[in-house]
Amino acid sequence: MNSDEIWYWLALKQIPRLAAHKKVALVEKIGIRALFTLPQKELKELGLTLLQQTAILHPDVQKIDQIIASAKQCCQLITYQDEAYPRLLKQIYDPPLLLFYRGNISLLKERQIAIVGSRNASIAGRETASLIARELSQQNLTVTSGLAIGIDGAAHRGALAVSGKTIAVVATGLDRVYPSRHRAMETDIINLGGLVISEFQPGVQPKPGNFPKRNRLISGLSEGVVVIEAEIKSGSLITARCALEQNRDVFAVPSSINNPGAKGCHHLIKQGAKLIESAADILDELDFPQVSGHINMNEEKGEKNCQQDLFIDPLLASVGYETTPVDTVVSRSKLPTDEVLTRLTMLELRGLVSAVPGGYLRLNRG
Repeated sequence: MNSDEIWYWLALKQIPRLAAHKKVALVEKIGIRALFTLPQKELKELGLTLLQQTAILHPDVQKIDQIIASAKQCCQLITYQDEAYPRLLKQIYDPPLLLFYRGNISLLKERQIAIVGSRNASIAGRETASLIARELSQQNLTVTSGLAIGIDGAAHRGALAVSGKTIAVVATGLDRVYPSRHRAMETDIINLGGLVISEFQPGVQPKPGNFPKRNRLISGLSEGVVVIEAEIKSGSLITARCALEQNRDVFAVPSSINNPGAKGCHHLIKQGAKLIESAADILDELDFPQVSGHINMNEEKGEKNCQQDLFIDPLLASVGYETTPVDTVVSRSKLPTDEVLTRLTMLELRGLVSAVPGGYLRLNRG
């Protein structure tokens, strides 16, 4: 789409107090350019307020030109009518009129599954997100998330680890990275064929109100949303609610009842979300044809590794996938405390367990 078209769509976006779907309806009825040539009388007959009429008759030229100039420095733009605009996103109640992007825009046409969850995720939660992302990527699905720390970051990394494709939907302008610690990750996503998108113009800071808006895009782009570790009051549950409102599937990974970060997932399951343990559960629910071998081979490899590890050191069976205190390991293994501590150190060096506050956590080597 040429820059003139983008200019008019940016002007359309500036019209105050008019919902996105109403703006789209105006364009479909009149045309994007023609709308800005209508006399005030006709604008009034369309039911527009005086403030809205004024925004159409006298667009803020300086502001629009500034947005275009800023975008040229860091990203590119597509509009609602662009060929690359995703079909699923057009189905939501308030689709963004424009998307700013960096990277492989063709991914917006690919089938996507969103993975979201707690920023304060446990090691087990992050590992689960990474594993499911890897499995989905191996089935030629694109993994979509929000570039946040915790579950989001683990999902992006999981996809990249198997040369999969991933989309990061962010809540800032694309001239900045939030959180800043994920700057290298954003670069990797773009360089490895992924995509970073935002509906916010360059210069927009990470304000609290931006994140719920970002969340509706994560769910809107995807056929289903996977929630891994989420508290009852969290952005992940906002994403899940958006998904339900948008008629998307919601999947939730259960965890220990002692894990406060699992309460949101358990709540979703009680409300009818699909309980899943692997990507295979998602593919079955969506009736998505599986690429032969990938997921089953990983499962077999994991089982084989587990059997070998248990044979080498039975103490491993005494450490759970949730935080296990040392005295619990001692009680289960019936070994002296000093021997347990020595063996736990050896298991940690081999990457089989991890020392965490309160004890040890068993790691799943897939």
